[in-house]
Amino acid sequence: MVDGKHIGGHRTCSPLGNMLPAGATVLAVRVSSMDDAELVEVLRDAASRVGQALAALDDWGLAGTRAGQYRSDLVADRAAVDVLTQAGLVVLSEESGLTEPAGTRASAGRRLVVVVDPVDGSTNAARHLPWYATSLCAVDEAGPRAAVVVNQASGVRYEAVRGAGATRDGAPIRPSGCDTLGQAIVAMSGYPRRYLGWSQYRSLGAAALDLCAVADGALDAYAVVGGSALGSWDYLGGMLVCTEAGASVSELSGRTLVTLEHGDRRTPVAAATPELLGELAAAVVGAEPAAP
Repeated sequence: MVDGKHIGGHRTCSPLGNMLPAGATVLAVRVSSMDDAELVEVLRDAASRVGQALAALDDWGLAGTRAGQYRSDLVADRAAVDVLTQAGLVVLSEESGLTEPAGTRASAGRRLVVVVDPVDGSTNAARHLPWYATSLCAVDEAGPRAAVVVNQASGVRYEAVRGAGATRDGAPIRPSGCDTLGQAIVAMSGYPRRYLGWSQYRSLGAAALDLCAVADGALDAYAVVGGSALGSWDYLGGMLVCTEAGASVSELSGRTLVTLEHGDRRTPVAAATPELLGELAAAVVGAEPAAP
């Protein structure tokens, strides 16, 4: 049964206070004076600094620190976290966890945490496949507020602000409008246990960019399949780009997609229309083995 909450158009997500780990206190700086334009500019700067750090990198191989972590992940993480914390923002990164600006204190006022995947698709990057990105999503008490996703191979930049739409390189974007799985080109993370009924499929290796491709109509849908699951840094930026572009997003098991717990994993599904979302989600769930 698919009981995930549908996220489409400009609906907001769960409040920040409901995303925090039980028994934990996340310190966040008061940023009520930072408007959307200023926030987006900081996210752009962080993505640009990552690009500069990657351009100077000689060895893109595995770092030897933990399984699946590349040298590109580490240099990109340092570059992004430095920019964001210097701007007074709390950071949740795939690579380094939670980082707070020096001297910050818990505040009852408005909070912002920037969820970052410094290099989404780092295996692609290591293999010189031009489909990898820096994904940044600023989350406040109402949910995702602003996102910047930059393909670091091509320079293509997606941006979204809650309630203000989504763009690719400054131009407004919309999804394809496809409403039938049999006519859809579907991207996937993971490998499905059986054919799901698509027209064609792609496995591209960078969830943030896959979601942005749904937002701009290059793909019709995206799903996490075959028992795979993602951290919030993988999808939050692309999710906001999708919903602000007019695409629909949900979670296969009914859990909130907006989480700031580093250990949480989710199974997002996105589609150009609610009809396609429902058909694809049902197909993915139906392909999974029944629980014992």
